[in-house]
Amino acid sequence: MARSAGRAGQGTATFDTFTRHSSIMSKPVIDLRSDTVTRPGPAMRAAMVAAEVGDDVMSEDPTVNALQRRTAELLGKEAALFVPTGTMANQIAIGVHAGPGDELICDATAHVYVWEGGAIARLWGATTRSLPGEGGLLTLAQLADKIRPDDGHYVRTRLVCLENTHNRGGGRVHPIERIAEVATWARSHGLAVHLDGARLMNAVVASGIPAAAWASHFDTVSICFSKGLGAPVGSAMAGTAATIKKAHRLRKVLGGGMRQAGIIAAGALYALDHNVERLADDHRNAQILVRAVEESEGLRLESGPVETNLVWIEVDPSIGTAQEVAARLKADGVLVSALGPQVLRACTHLDVSREQAEFAAERLRALDRRV
Repeated sequence: MARSAGRAGQGTATFDTFTRHSSIMSKPVIDLRSDTVTRPGPAMRAAMVAAEVGDDVMSEDPTVNALQRRTAELLGKEAALFVPTGTMANQIAIGVHAGPGDELICDATAHVYVWEGGAIARLWGATTRSLPGEGGLLTLAQLADKIRPDDGHYVRTRLVCLENTHNRGGGRVHPIERIAEVATWARSHGLAVHLDGARLMNAVVASGIPAAAWASHFDTVSICFSKGLGAPVGSAMAGTAATIKKAHRLRKVLGGGMRQAGIIAAGALYALDHNVERLADDHRNAQILVRAVEESEGLRLESGPVETNLVWIEVDPSIGTAQEVAARLKADGVLVSALGPQVLRACTHLDVSREQAEFAAERLRALDRRV
């Protein structure tokens, strides 16, 4: 995996220079709201412009086909399917495994359950049994007695969904031993297992465990190219050839069939070639924010130790609400997400340099001084 050269000129300014320049700009300059805000750099744009294209609905786009082969190889699966969004990737996987009268089990804060518009019920007529995981992580002990009886009065337990890294769990990485236990248990009971791997490559970089090793425990896996990997559009799901054949049909039903999609697939291929190993930079920059939170009396880490690029912050009411604190940070040139009455999230990514992370950290420390 090649290491990204980064943005032109990024990281060359000193902290003092950045502070001076940011103070005179009229709009926010550091966007920590999400790793989805990244923009393609010149080299990625050039790759997209040069992409060879065809009609992907007819399976004739060579760049999409190359991306799907590459993704399947990366995840150790027979086949993969390129789709516009992570939500679509997850929901197609759920639709492959479950339908009306079926139930899936997941953590109570799982993305598939909380942030996908109720799609499990709306699209597939399935129900969800959510369990309170520890930092979003489920254990075998929690799952062991959760399969419904084989009785017409009950829904049919069909699927277990895990998320790695876990967004609402503070970017936590599932211990692979725990995943193996859950997967073995699920399969012994005839259940399918799906991984929402939107940020799986963050887990790969943080743990040193290859993507295929993580994916080997799942029937289907989704991966997002437009978060930390920095592509402008796109996700994929992977599984057996038979599963992906069925997934093609569901993608069409959901309006996800794209024509000359090689232009955006080229961005994803570039991201896989250049932007994986550099995720470690995002993790290091997140620790800069962590230290600022730990040194601030009015802030604390809301989701425990930070392992990757997501920093969830609890705001003490003495310094304001999350919305008020976010507004003060915005006035200082730093954007964060207010995702609860007293909860903020800051997310490091490709477009945030070390110097910018240090500036944002100083703005967090300054919150105490302005009470």
